[in-house]
Amino acid sequence: MFIFIRAVTYAALFIGLVLIYVPARILSRAGIARPASIHFQQIAGMAIGAAGAAVALWCILTFASVGKGTPAPFDSPRRLVTRGPYRFVRNPMYIGAALALAGAALFYKSVSLLAYAGSFLFAAHLLVVLYEEPVLQRTFGQEYEVYCERVRRWWPGIRPVRDAE
Repeated sequence: MFIFIRAVTYAALFIGLVLIYVPARILSRAGIARPASIHFQQIAGMAIGAAGAAVALWCILTFASVGKGTPAPFDSPRRLVTRGPYRFVRNPMYIGAALALAGAALFYKSVSLLAYAGSFLFAAHLLVVLYEEPVLQRTFGQEYEVYCERVRRWWPGIRPVRDAE
């Protein structure tokens, strides 16, 4: 139970900063307010944002239940997480967060927020390639290599595992 409490705490801090505080500052500085009425674009934005939030929540729960850790780098999972959304893509939490940001950009019709979403994905990519993947390689070795051969980094899809001949 303590793992879930830690995971939710760290996730709330991440969500509060990256998905709420920074976007609110961007919208405020751009002078963008909540739309006076809800149209198709806002509904689509809410649906995309909710889908992204659901993916991120699924990731957090999977990290805690399967990996026995949290998304925080200083309290990472003790086991390699290859189930749940991690069956389809190696970095679903970042994809979920980017979808939530893209949904907000659509809801508010904000190019600035869309640029922030793109910047977030670029920064996440650098973090993954320069820090997370080397750490996972050192920590989990062959198990992580096999996982990388099967599951793509960013684009969902499962590659067949080639048998050694």
